[in-house]
Amino acid sequence: MKKILFYNFIPMKSEEEAAKASNTQFKASRALAEIRDLSPPPPPDPNHRWQIRTRLTTSDVAHRRLALSHNDTFDHIFRYWTTDMVNYVLMGTKAPVVLWDLTDENHPLRYRTENIYLERGSSDEFYVLGWMDLISNWLLNPGDEIGLYWDVWSGTLQFKLLHRET
Repeated sequence: MKKILFYNFIPMKSEEEAAKASNTQFKASRALAEIRDLSPPPPPDPNHRWQIRTRLTTSDVAHRRLALSHNDTFDHIFRYWTTDMVNYVLMGTKAPVVLWDLTDENHPLRYRTENIYLERGSSDEFYVLGWMDLISNWLLNPGDEIGLYWDVWSGTLQFKLLHRET
């Protein structure tokens, strides 16, 4: 099932009357909804598994937090989470994630600390991956290209440094 945010812009009669009685304006609400996925995600392709690819910015490295777009987060991560897990993040709580660093595929590193988490950004347009331990370990720099994907089988986030900026 695919997860989407459902916005309610039209108030019910009782909501409209309550807003009028308190002399306030009705505010649109939102709720997480699951819909049947008419186009299910393609099966994982081992040759092109890095569904989220990005070049790091100075802010990503300095703040040790990676901004992920709303679409990337919902399409490639939240799609595989339970509704309760997604609501946990939407309420503003940090959701701990297990992250595997596959940069050296012969010696993958597992990160499972309070410094690796996913949380809602300051607006609905992005989400934040906290990755302090990973930044410290690899000494990542602005301009480096990284790849991420959610591994359905292990329920973990996979990371790889794809290209180092010279």
